Amino acid sequence: MAMPTPVNGQITDAVTQANLTNLGQAPGMAAGALNQSLVHSLSLLYANSVSGQQNMNVLAQAATARTVAKLSGKDAG
Repeated sequence: MAMPTPVNGQITDAVTQANLTNLGQAPGMAAGALNQSLVHSLSLLYANSVSGQQNMNVLAQAATARTVAKLSGKDAG
């Protein structure tokens, strides 16, 4: 303790230890939050990629069906 105060020394020590604990945990918490943000962004990227691929597959199936219909002479358009 630096200076004598009217507060009990155990109380000031407890507050100091709590503050130091918070300061010590801050870098780990920040790294964890950054990691969660990165993983969330990657999951959105992969979900959008899968959705785009599914849409392209539907488009390719429609184009194939239209081409087969034209080749077989059953196309109305």
